[in-house]
Parts: sequence; structure tokens; C-alpha cells
Amino acid sequence: MALLDDEIERYARHLVLREVGGPGQARLKSARVLIVGAGGLGSPLIQYLAAAGVGTIGILDDDVVSLSNLQRQVLHGTPDIGRPKVASAKAAVRRLNPHVAVDLHPTRLTEANARNLVRGYDIVADGSDNFATRYTVSDACFHEEKPLVTAALGPFDGSLTTIRAHETGPDGKPNPTYRCLFPAPPPPGAVPACAEAGVLGALAGVVGSLMGLEVIREIVGFGEGLVGRLLMIDARAPRFETLRYGWDEGNPLSGRAVRASSRPKRFGGPE
Repeated sequence: MALLDDEIERYARHLVLREVGGPGQARLKSARVLIVGAGGLGSPLIQYLAAAGVGTIGILDDDVVSLSNLQRQVLHGTPDIGRPKVASAKAAVRRLNPHVAVDLHPTRLTEANARNLVRGYDIVADGSDNFATRYTVSDACFHEEKPLVTAALGPFDGSLTTIRAHETGPDGKPNPTYRCLFPAPPPPGAVPACAEAGVLGALAGVVGSLMGLEVIREIVGFGEGLVGRLLMIDARAPRFETLRYGWDEGNPLSGRAVRASSRPKRFGGPE
């Protein structure tokens, strides 16, 4: 996809990077990215993907902007209070980069609509704040064979990983699913919500920006991504650590039992 003259100037610092260049910027321009959540993580993520020249950004969120959001959800401002977050996000993208198309999804992701929503995009980035959505979007990405960048925030900590569970790794084994890393959500009440526990506002900016980096890496194809690796951030120390994880043969999406049941049967001979 050819770049316009003003796009060449806009993305000049990308174009001189050997790992990105013209071909990488063209891939960004043709990419379609679905972002789940326009809150603390989605705010820096949306801005950096728009600035990077991602061609189409889908924004999914059913909430409205409230005053307590503004400590960390820097995509929105005081005049946006009471406005749907997707509308506020679209206006912010328009101010930042008019070349980016924005698809709005003012709805909640559910098992009923997840696969249909995910299907229309090349890659999904999940910045939601609840376990039900994380499992729903990760399952949908597996079934629709879409890469997923997913992150979570705690009061002073965050984590980030990339899921390509529809593919196999260099060892020939399936790549891990989200359920390989977190087999089941914690019991209700075990993890306090943001409103109860709080969250450091600037930490959302760090983790959301790292999500943007991972999405751009997945589109352009430079360096080593976070497939099979969980990046953990501790803002108190501060420190970054990486935990490796692998395919769980008992997982319900791509485990051995599922793979065995999906093999075609041979007729006319022994099973």
C-alpha cells in the first residue's frame, strides 16, 4: 500500500529504521487492529497505534467517561465526562492522525459476539479490566486464528504477553493458549477491582505503551515477540522480569484430547 507525500514526512522516523522502513510502514497502513477497552491500557495503546499509522483501528468499549477515569485514561479529557469512551477515543485519533480509519463498537464483548467481532481484524489487543472478557477474547482469537496481545494491571504491577495459539512453535508443538498460562480465573473476590485496590496512573501508560510496541512488532515483524513469554513489571522496585510458559497438553482449546477428536477418521481400515 503506497504512502502519500505527507505520510512519508509523518512517518519519517519509522522509514529510516532498517527494521521498519517502507515495507513495514506499508504493512502498518494496511493493518486492521481491534482494541478491547478504551481505558487505562487502551489510552496509550490507541494513541501510539494511531501515531504509528495503523490503517484501521477498531475500538470496543461500552462505558462512558467518568471523572475518576482521568487519573490514568489519558485518551480522554475533562470535557469528555459523560461521553461514550469510543466517541472520545475516535475524536482523539482524528486529532492525532487523520489517515487512520476508526471503527466503533460501543458494546460489551460476549461469547455471542466475540468471534464475529474478532473475525474482521488482523490482530487483537485486549486491555480489558476483567477476567471474563480476557477469557472470551482469547478463546475467540484462538478459534478465528488471530494473534492476541493481552495485558493486565494491578495497583503497582502489570503483565503482558502475546498469544499465537493457532500456530506451532519451532519445536513443532502448538503455541500456548491464554488458558495454558491461566487455566481458570481466580475465585470471585480474590482479586480486588481497580475501584477497590487502586492503580498507579503512570503504570497504565507504561504497560499500554508496551502493548503498542508488541502490536507494531507483530505487524511489522522485527525482533522477538512475547509468544510463550510473560513480561512482568513491578513499579515499586522498579524491575522487569520475563517468565517463560509453554503449551499445556490438557488445555481445553488445543490440548491432546481436542486435537485427537478433531483428526479425520480413516474409513476402510483400522481406527
